[in-house]
Amino acid sequence: MDKKEQLKKQIITVINVLEKDYSNEIKKDILQLIYKRYKNALKIIENNQGINQVNISGGVRAYMDSYNDYQNPLLEQLHKAEKLLKELI
Repeated sequence: MDKKEQLKKQIITVINVLEKDYSNEIKKDILQLIYKRYKNALKIIENNQGINQVNISGGVRAYMDSYNDYQNPLLEQLHKAEKLLKELI
């Protein structure tokens, strides 16, 4: 599987976690912003637009600044996605 497919899969994983575990929280605050960015990133990848248009960087930092929950498993998923994006760019 190439890096772009890995990124797409990881973005879908993050979206699924957000929708399953944070269904109420994704309608407000920083989780809403993160959720919107990941949904938009998925559209960009699915439409074969430029990978440079994907804007998911900073989600880990934004979450930590807002919630101070450093042990949250969501952070690991966000980090994996951001790392894959950096490798592609």
